[in-house]
Parts: sequence; structure tokens; C-alpha cells
Amino acid sequence: MKDTVATARPVIEAKGLGLTFQTNDGPVHALTDVNLTIGKGEFVSFIGPSGCGKTTFLRCIAALEHPTQGALTVNGTSPDAARQARAYGYVFQAAGLYPWRTIAGNVKLPLEIMGYSKAEQNERVRKVLSLVDLDGFGKKFPWQLSGGMQQRASIARALAFDADILLMDEPFGALDEIVRDRLNEELLKLWAATGKTIGFVTHSIPEAVYLSTRIVVMSPRPGRITDVIESTLPKERPLEIRDSREFIEIAHRVREGLRAGHGDEV
Repeated sequence: MKDTVATARPVIEAKGLGLTFQTNDGPVHALTDVNLTIGKGEFVSFIGPSGCGKTTFLRCIAALEHPTQGALTVNGTSPDAARQARAYGYVFQAAGLYPWRTIAGNVKLPLEIMGYSKAEQNERVRKVLSLVDLDGFGKKFPWQLSGGMQQRASIARALAFDADILLMDEPFGALDEIVRDRLNEELLKLWAATGKTIGFVTHSIPEAVYLSTRIVVMSPRPGRITDVIESTLPKERPLEIRDSREFIEIAHRVREGLRAGHGDEV
């Protein structure tokens, strides 16, 4: 497959990337021949069927998994070096908040580990809670917040140390449609305000189209990229844009890409 190159300065670059897990039942080929370049400030979504390697690729970027083939760089260095340099924040599918810590305490946790002063911790917590519209909730405990608010707190924790890259593994998948729509809107505002490079895993075609500057369509295992779709939507995107002809046409192309990928399944 030809290399897909973003016009912005490269932040993440995969060349011939593959990952094979060795199991008792034999090798499992999770990723194969993945070629992708993500530029600074892009919002790139990964979509495909369950088990296609979307999350695995994100975990490779975060050095939580290690490729067995090809090359992968983050900010021009290895993923392990990027992790040590705190180049990214990671938001998991579940909020993963500690119930015995307040919301502020949860957001502070990575800052405590990194050795920030208490004054700096408090200032950063105040800033990111405001950014995700959780002003006044710092003293609450996770169980006192709705699922959507917990996910916003999880995003705040990932933003606390101000990494340039934000990796998000289907963070809104378990939420109802109304809450998900609102968080999609808020995430776009947050992206516009921070200019971060975002990698976002989703199973939702409308979510991928609404959020992204590019949509990466992946095939069933072994996961590979079958299409990379450039969004022609404006950066300012009210929810109503989902009813536009342009939005529907992009969504149709994503759907066709997913169908084509299934057609190649063996």
C-alpha cells in the first residue's frame, strides 16, 4: 500500500508496520503493512470492525505494544522515548478514575508522579477542569458524577501535563447518544482551543466524520489501512452539519470502505 502522507509536519509516522502476537493456538496477525503519517494538529479517527487493530495501533503509538515489523516514530523518536518524554496523554474506553480520590485528586495523579509542585498541580488542575467544563466539581468523587462527566474528568487528567498528542480509545462508546453528541461538540472545542494532535478510535461512522480531519478505515484482522478519507468539512462544525449533503457523502465513503474491507476478509 502506498504511504499516506499528511500535509502538516509529521508527528506520528508508521512504515510497513506489523504486529504479530504469539499465542498457544499459534500466531495472531493483529496489524500488517500499516503506512500512515499524521501531521501536527490533525484530528485522525480510526474506524473498522472489532478486532481490526484500531486500538492495537494506538497502543503501539503509546508504547503499550511493540511492533514486530516495520518502523514507527513519534515526534521523530521511538514510541518508548516519546513516552519517557511525556509526549502524549491517553484516554481509555473507561474513565478509570480512582473512587477514593476526588476529581481534582484523580487529575493531579500524573502530576504528582511527575514531581510537579503543589502550586503547579493546583493551577494545572484548575485550568484543565475549566477546559472540560467541570469548574466546581474538583471536590466531588467519581461516583457523584454522571458517566459523561467522568469521561470529561478522564480527558482532563490526560491533558493535565499538557502533552502535544492526545490518544483516545473509543472514550464515548458506552455513553448514550445525547451525551455522546454533547461530548463530541466539546471535544471539537477543546481541540480548537489547544491545537493538539489527536488520534481517536471509534466504531461510529457519524462520530468519525463529525470529529476528524482524516478518517482511517481499517480492514478485519490482520488489520491494515484500506482507505484514508480527507474531510472537506469546515473546522467549525455544529451538530446540524450531520444533515448536510457533504457530511452524508463522506459517511457514505466510510461505509463503502468498511464494506470493501470485509469483502477482502479471508
